[in-house]
Amino acid sequence: METTTMFTNDASVLGLLAIMLGLVFYTANSTNRHWQRFYSIVPAVLLCYFLPSLLNTFGIISGKESNLYYVASRFLLPTCLVLLTLSVDLKAIAGLGKKAIILFFTGMVGIIIGGPIALLIVSSFSPDLLGVDGPEAVWRGLTTVAGSWIGGGANQAAMKEIYGVGDQIFSAMITVDVIVANLWMAVVLILAANAKQIDAKSGADTSAISRLQEKVENFQQQHARMPTLNDLMIILAIGFGVTGFAHIFADLITPFMVDNYPTLDRLSFHSKFFWMIVFATVVGIGLSFTRFRKLEGVGASRVGSAMLYILIASIGMKMDVTMIADAPIYFVIGIIWMAIHASLMLFVAKMIKAPLFYMAVGSQANVGGAASAPVVASAFHPSLAPVGVLLAVLGYTLGTFAAWFCGQILQTIS
Repeated sequence: METTTMFTNDASVLGLLAIMLGLVFYTANSTNRHWQRFYSIVPAVLLCYFLPSLLNTFGIISGKESNLYYVASRFLLPTCLVLLTLSVDLKAIAGLGKKAIILFFTGMVGIIIGGPIALLIVSSFSPDLLGVDGPEAVWRGLTTVAGSWIGGGANQAAMKEIYGVGDQIFSAMITVDVIVANLWMAVVLILAANAKQIDAKSGADTSAISRLQEKVENFQQQHARMPTLNDLMIILAIGFGVTGFAHIFADLITPFMVDNYPTLDRLSFHSKFFWMIVFATVVGIGLSFTRFRKLEGVGASRVGSAMLYILIASIGMKMDVTMIADAPIYFVIGIIWMAIHASLMLFVAKMIKAPLFYMAVGSQANVGGAASAPVVASAFHPSLAPVGVLLAVLGYTLGTFAAWFCGQILQTIS
């Protein structure tokens, strides 16, 4: 039986998604104890994916017919990547200490190798997972999980476009991504609650965290101010301006690559979207070395994050929640994958006697990105939340490239 979509006008669809996001953020920050209890169990970011998917599943809107995702992925995604990487302070990240950086990159390596290893393990008793190369191929879907777990939603969307991931497998992988990632986050928060005992037992030196806490508080006091209309217009000018040039760059270099390097299609060098994302990310990093980085003090990353959540909602509306029942084997892959990441993180943290804070935030800067790394950091101390953002921005910066590399490995073994 054919189903009719209730809302087909994209302006109406955007309005519904915006109202939904507003309600999620309003209730997530409510002082009502019932809402606080609810969000202590259900992460707000999960609802930002899940609620739009219900609208799609029950025919209120249609993820297939709507052009919102295309607009969000082509216009808002590169813009939010610019604004998120604009604030990265590579010198400050290095100042966090080598143990924090070691654990961040350990987490990244765990994701890069964990996916291919998990796929090989599960394919040993489910061989039909390999040998498929269409849009719905499992390996393609796993690249979007890698993107999400090495950065966040923006990197996930980038992988979907770069590797041409089909909507059906993408829907299943979003479900795996969100549920498995939030299970690990719950474990990390439990560990954070017992950080003092764990650090004392492992003999970790936590004095650097105290100094870091003081430094972060001083930086916030020096740079934070109320944004003016002038500030916001400059933020939008930079974000959308770089996005415009990213499209021009992609339009020029892609035909050049196709004509002169036909064999590089496998490396995504024939994808306009790939070059657009590379350009936006590289320029964003470049701008972080200029005075434009001070725009973070007036909310550059918050504007970028707002765009990211619109993108997340547009991704969610392409999901069909009935796919959960069809994806148990994908959950097995996801759980093994996360177990490899977690085991590697815990092992390295113990070997170098790193404070639990570095392990927890380093992991979430990869797996959860800006949505959850600050949450985990603030579980240790509220003033440390920006440290989570700082490492999450590094995850955003490297996420597209690292996830792309993971995708190359997945493609090779498949």
